[in-house]
Amino acid sequence: MLKTIIQERRSIKKFNGKSVALSDITAVLEDAAWAPNHGNREPWRFVVAAEKGLEAIRTTIKECTVPKWNMLAPEELEQKTAGFKLPGAFVFVIVPEDLRQKERLEDFSAASALIQNAQLLAWEKGIGTCWKTPAWIDAPKFRQALGVKPGERILAMLQFGYYDELPKAKERTPIEEKITYFG
Repeated sequence: MLKTIIQERRSIKKFNGKSVALSDITAVLEDAAWAPNHGNREPWRFVVAAEKGLEAIRTTIKECTVPKWNMLAPEELEQKTAGFKLPGAFVFVIVPEDLRQKERLEDFSAASALIQNAQLLAWEKGIGTCWKTPAWIDAPKFRQALGVKPGERILAMLQFGYYDELPKAKERTPIEEKITYFG
């Protein structure tokens, strides 16, 4: 079953606009948090926008990422905001930026494992996801809007949502081409 979910999961980029229940997002994150993490540090926290928070995050993204959005023609504004109007929920994964390189890399790796868990768990529920890292997640105005503290970093924006069309699988390089056998 797990092998099938791993192989069939797709990054969804064309959501249908249907909202994802906050309870579904919370359940996914609760189970995803069982990701391995060094020293059981659990180096993550989340800003979740679903249901009532969905329009608020869309407005925040627009105001923080679209320069002079209020001066644009409606068609141009629609084009610039189309990418974040259809996901049914957003989860921003925030990690500490430990000054010690080893711990920082361990924390980033652990949070990445959590993100993969979340994607697989959502897929199991029929919810699509897309892991995004747009440049603007590091913008001071956006960080402030999300309450990201100094010493923290937004590692990912996870979009959750429903979809009408399943993207085709992309070819993978045969694993034999990626392995060097030692000894």
